[in-house]
Amino acid sequence: MRVGGLVKLSTLDYPGRVSAVVFSQSCNFRCPYCHNPGLVRPFGELLDEAGVVAFLKSRASLLDGVVISGGEPTILEDLASFIKMVKELGFRVKLDTNGSRPGVLASLLEKSLVDYVAMDLKSDPQNYPEALAPASESGGVEESIAVLKKSGLPHEFRTTAALPFVDDSAILAISKAARGKAPLYLQKLNLKKPVFNPAFMARHPVQPNDADLQRFRDLAARFLPCHIR
Repeated sequence: MRVGGLVKLSTLDYPGRVSAVVFSQSCNFRCPYCHNPGLVRPFGELLDEAGVVAFLKSRASLLDGVVISGGEPTILEDLASFIKMVKELGFRVKLDTNGSRPGVLASLLEKSLVDYVAMDLKSDPQNYPEALAPASESGGVEESIAVLKKSGLPHEFRTTAALPFVDDSAILAISKAARGKAPLYLQKLNLKKPVFNPAFMARHPVQPNDADLQRFRDLAARFLPCHIR
């Protein structure tokens, strides 16, 4: 697998577990506010997959989870084989995904390769703007929501409050689509960090504030548990 980064210890990325985070490289979305711009396009030197697996093996007694994040892991053909190696070491696996590959997601769940899923909902699932992703890449988001709901697997949804993609109407569309028992976490945008498309974000300098986030939460809470992260 194209491994672009590794966090060796995290208590935040996998709820209730001490984990390592493996970042896949390359993504089919182009979110202007992405804080991992180096993982969007394939470039630079990758981490050695065998070395990453060896590290995880050496930490099997200290960690109880591995997060596969990105980039977008589900666009990589060898994702399942990599997760199998991780599972064979005794780890539980959390997958972070943008939901663009519902078939891949369903296959991973059917094979019991994933124990927890965090899925990003970036705007109205029926109408992702082209500035986020080409229509050909975002069309599977609604199906991925359905896959997660049907699976019964523990999961969460996440939305970064970024203009011009998230406003009251988008929050309502997101929460209606994801409605159920799984929580939605609202994340405040931090423009102090490097982003994928700083020129685009400079054209939208006024971002949602704390009061906006509270309003978003109140709107979403009509349909599902919602928290500000």
